[in-house]
Amino acid sequence: MNYANFPLDKRKPLPSSDPVSADDFIDVERLLGMAARQAKVVAACAAIGLFLGVLYLQTTPPTYMATSRVLIDEGLNKVVDEVSAASVSMQTDSAILSQIEILHSARLAAVVVDKQKLDQNDAFMDPPTSAVSKASGFVRGVVRYFRPNPAVGTADVTQLDPATRDAMIASSRRDYAILKLQDEVQAERIGRSYVISIAYQATDPALATAVTKAYADAYLADQLDASFDATERAAVWLQGRLTELRESSQAAALAVEKFRAEHGLAVDDGQLISDKQLSDLNGQLIEAQADTARASARYQQYKSIVESGSDNAFRDAAISADQPSNSIISTLKTRYLTVAKRQQDIEANFGAEHPQAVALAKEKADISAQIFGELKQLTESYRNEYEVALARETALRANVALAAGKSSIDNQSQVKLRELEQKATALSTLYQTFLGRYEEASQQQSFPVGKIRVISDATLPKSAATPRTSIVLGLSLVLGVMLGAGVGGLNEFRERFFRTGEDVRDRVGLKFLGYLPIIGSKVAKDDKRDDGQSDIKSAQSPSAAERRARMRVSIDAPASMFSETLRSAKIAFDVVMEGQGSRVIGVISVLPGEGKSTVAANLAGLLAANGSKTLLVDGDLRNPGLSRSLGMEAEQGLMEAVVSGQTWQSVGKIDRQTKLAIVPAVPRGHFSHTSELLSSAGMRRFIDNAKETFQYIIVDLPPLGPVVDAKAFAPLADGFVLVTEWGRTPRAMVQSILSSESYIANKIVGVVLNKVDLKKLAKYGSIGGSEKFFDRYSSYYLEKSEARTKVNS
Repeated sequence: MNYANFPLDKRKPLPSSDPVSADDFIDVERLLGMAARQAKVVAACAAIGLFLGVLYLQTTPPTYMATSRVLIDEGLNKVVDEVSAASVSMQTDSAILSQIEILHSARLAAVVVDKQKLDQNDAFMDPPTSAVSKASGFVRGVVRYFRPNPAVGTADVTQLDPATRDAMIASSRRDYAILKLQDEVQAERIGRSYVISIAYQATDPALATAVTKAYADAYLADQLDASFDATERAAVWLQGRLTELRESSQAAALAVEKFRAEHGLAVDDGQLISDKQLSDLNGQLIEAQADTARASARYQQYKSIVESGSDNAFRDAAISADQPSNSIISTLKTRYLTVAKRQQDIEANFGAEHPQAVALAKEKADISAQIFGELKQLTESYRNEYEVALARETALRANVALAAGKSSIDNQSQVKLRELEQKATALSTLYQTFLGRYEEASQQQSFPVGKIRVISDATLPKSAATPRTSIVLGLSLVLGVMLGAGVGGLNEFRERFFRTGEDVRDRVGLKFLGYLPIIGSKVAKDDKRDDGQSDIKSAQSPSAAERRARMRVSIDAPASMFSETLRSAKIAFDVVMEGQGSRVIGVISVLPGEGKSTVAANLAGLLAANGSKTLLVDGDLRNPGLSRSLGMEAEQGLMEAVVSGQTWQSVGKIDRQTKLAIVPAVPRGHFSHTSELLSSAGMRRFIDNAKETFQYIIVDLPPLGPVVDAKAFAPLADGFVLVTEWGRTPRAMVQSILSSESYIANKIVGVVLNKVDLKKLAKYGSIGGSEKFFDRYSSYYLEKSEARTKVNS
C-alpha cells in the first residue's frame, strides 16, 4: 500500500496530544511508574531533609519542661458550703476555661515574676536561642530598620536623673518579664477531667521547676485570696443592706396596723366582726324562712278544710299532734263515731223514724258542729303564726342586706390590708434571710478553704523536652519526602516528550518502529554535531573517528539492538511499498540534533550489507551533517548534479565494504533556495535515474521545524521515517507540525525513538510492556558487537 495514493478526505485525524480516558482517571499503574522514575529525586530530597533536621538538632539548645497538675476539687468546699452564702456547683466546661484564663492572667504572672525575681534572671530574660531564631531575629531587625516604628513618646530618657532612669528601666524589665512569662507558661485541661496541667519550658531545668512550682503556689493563693475577698465584700454589703431591710420591714408592719385601725377591721378568732355578723344573720334568715314555710303550709291546709264546709270537716280534719286542740277534736270525733254507730244500729232495728234514732241524729249534728267550730278556731291560730313568721323573715332579710353592704366595704378595705400584710411579710422574710447570710459570711471570713489542690508537684526534668530527636528527624524525613514528591510531581507534570512506543501511537497515531539506544561515550556533545552543527574542521577533531564509527553501527554490529530496530523499519516500508521496484525513503526529524543523519547512514548501510543495491543521499543542502560525519571531502555533490543535470555516477562515492553508494552535499556559501532545488525537475530526473539502478534510495532530509525542504521533496518520496529524540522532542510540537504538514504525515511509514537510555526506559514502560523486558532480550544481541560499538543498552 502506498500512503501517497491516499485521498486527503480519507486521512485519519491525529489524536489529541494529551488524551484522557475516563477509565484512567486514577491510574495506579501510572502512579507507581511515576514513583519509580522519581525515586532518586525523592531520596535526594529526603536526604536533604534529614541533613537539615540534623543541622537543626546541632544548632538548637535543648529545653526542659517541668509540669505540675492541680485538681479543681469540690470536696474541699463541703465544710464551707454548709455555711456559705452561695452554693458551689460542679465546674462546667466554661468554668474550667475560665480557670485556665486565670492561669494566663498578667496578675498571676506578676506574682511569680516578683517571687522568683525573674526580671533579674539572665537565664530567663535572655536564654540561648537556636540558629533559626537568630536568623529570623536578624530578618525582623532588617525589616524594622527599613520600616522604623513611629516614636511612641517625645521624652528623652537620657535627660532624666539616674534614679528615675533606673526605676523606668527596672519597670520596663519587669513588664517584659511578665509578658514573656504569660506567653511561655502553658495551662491546659487534661481530657474531660477537672485537672489542669501547668507547665513551663526553659533551657535551665532548675528554672523550669522553680517557675512551675511558683505558678502552682500562686494559683492556690490566688484562689484563697479571691474567696476571702469575695466573702468580705459580701459581708460588708450585707451589713449595709440589713439596716435598710430592718427599717423597711418595721415601716410595713406599722402601716398594716394603722390601716386596720382606720377602717375598723377588727378581727375575732381570725375573722372580721362584720363577716361574723353577716354569717349569723344568714343563719337566722334561713331558719326564719323554714318556719315561715312550715306555718304557711299548715295554715293553707286547715283553711282548705274549713272552706270545704261542716259536712266534710269531719272527713278532712287533720289534727297536728303538737296542737293543744288535739284532745278536744279527738274526743269529739270519738263521740261522733260512737253516736253514728248507735244510730246505725237503731235505724237498722227500729227504723229511721224511731225517736231514739232521731235524737241520735241530732246529737251527731251537734257534735259535727262542735268539730267544725274547733277547726275554724285552729285555722285562725295557724294564720296568726304564719303572719308572725313572715314578719320575722322580712325583718331578718333587711338586716342581712345591711350587714352585707357593710361587709362588702370591709372586704374592699381588706384587699388593701392584705397587700400591706404581704409586703410586710416579704420584707420580714427578706430581712431574716439576709440576716442569716450575714451571719454565715461573718463566720466564713475566719474559715477560708479553697477548692484547688495540687495532685502532682513539679519535679526536676531528667531529659530535654525539645528538640526531640526522633520527632525532628521523622518530621524532617517526612517533609523531605513530601518535597521530593512535589518536585517529582513537577517533573512529571513537565514531562512532554516521547518515552515509549505507546506514546507515539497514542499521541500522533503513527506506527512505532522501535528504540535506538545511545551510542558512544560523548553522546550529548556528539549528537548535537550529528546534523552538522560544527564546521568542516571538526572532521579533523579527535572525535571524528568516533562519529564515523557511529555512522557504521549497523555494519559493525549487525546483531545489536540498534540494527534490529533498523531491520524493523525496513520490514515496515517493505510491507507498505510492496510491489514497487525502487523505493525512495526520506529520513526526517522535527528538530535539529535528533540523530536523523545517523539513522539514515545506518539504515542505508544495513540495506547495503544485506545485499540490496542502496543509494544514500545527503539531502540537507544547507547543513550537510551526514557528509561531515562520514568524513567525505568532495568537490561536487547533490546540488551540482541536480543543477547541471548530471547522474549519481558523476558525484557519488562507493563504500568498498558494503558497496553502498553515497551522494554527498557540498555547501556553497549561503544558499537559501534549497527547497526549490529539491522540488525541481532536475531533482526528479536525478531520482528517476537512480531508481534504474538501486532498490533503495535513502535521503537524509533537513528537519521539518526550521525549513520546508522536506515538504518540497515529499512528492518524490515513497515514504518517510520520522526520527524523534527520546525524552527531548516535545510531543505537542510533533503533533502540531504533522497536523500542518498532512501530506508528509500521510507518507510517514513509522517513527523510531533515538538516543534511548535503556536503563531508564524500563521505568516508563507499563506493566507487561516490552520496555520492562529489555534486559531479557540481551541474549539475542551479540555482546562483542555491542561492546565494539559502545552501545549502552
